[in-house]
Amino acid sequence: MINNVETFANVTPIIQKGADWFDDIGTEDSSGTKVFAVAGDVKETGLVEVPMGTTIEEMIELAGGVAEGKDFKAVQIGGPAGGTIPEKYIDLPIDYDSLEEAGTIMGSGGFIVLDEDNCMVDVARFFLDFTQEESCGKCPPCRLGSKRMLDLLDKMTKGEAEPGDIEKLEDLAQTVKNTSFCGLGQAAPNPVLSTLRFFREEYEAHVYEGECPAGQCKELMDIFVINAEKCVTCGKCAEVCPVDAISSGEDAYEIDPETCISCGECAKVCPVDAISQGGED
Repeated sequence: MINNVETFANVTPIIQKGADWFDDIGTEDSSGTKVFAVAGDVKETGLVEVPMGTTIEEMIELAGGVAEGKDFKAVQIGGPAGGTIPEKYIDLPIDYDSLEEAGTIMGSGGFIVLDEDNCMVDVARFFLDFTQEESCGKCPPCRLGSKRMLDLLDKMTKGEAEPGDIEKLEDLAQTVKNTSFCGLGQAAPNPVLSTLRFFREEYEAHVYEGECPAGQCKELMDIFVINAEKCVTCGKCAEVCPVDAISSGEDAYEIDPETCISCGECAKVCPVDAISQGGED
């Protein structure tokens, strides 16, 4: 037999307690429990075992809630080949049928919580990058299609996308899903298709407005600049910079444009309003 550890772990208690006992746990069509690896923007990460039918909201509560008081935005369920489910489905029960209807899979039991600061275009790019690397290369749809999808997502996150790229991406993702030989190729487009389904407006902002609504795609953001005439060299900006992009210059503090992530923390603490995005002031 070839199977995974979780399946084997269920065999012994079923033999000991009987199939009826197992059927009483979970839902009518999805019996038993499921182990999830909870990660992402939650207060407590780790492995949890819950009955089938547990809702997304209950899973987040088990992990202590969303970290740092941020708003919940979405959850990626099923691992890299799973799909992303938005906040409006927070009451969705986690079972095989419900997840399939929502455009994702149970998969490896991944449960990655995403808060309001996540860019969904970049999330899709991140997971597709993993599955593209895992492609065995046997069939052209997966070997070539996944690479072409990744190229389009890279263009979008770098501000290089063109009108029509969203439609190209969607058509290509559906083709790869329908024509790939194995489960990896068939599931690889799930992060793309699910984010296009629920967060299409973020794709449109990247392509048509040249903006990243979540403020995560650096190439689509203006860096912060310090007005040397206003700067009083107090150093508060350098103290709060999370990436050490600010240093003391000859007459004023300076921001390294290659290091700046445009978080805006420096502008918040500047006592003389000497810092602005793109040097607008």
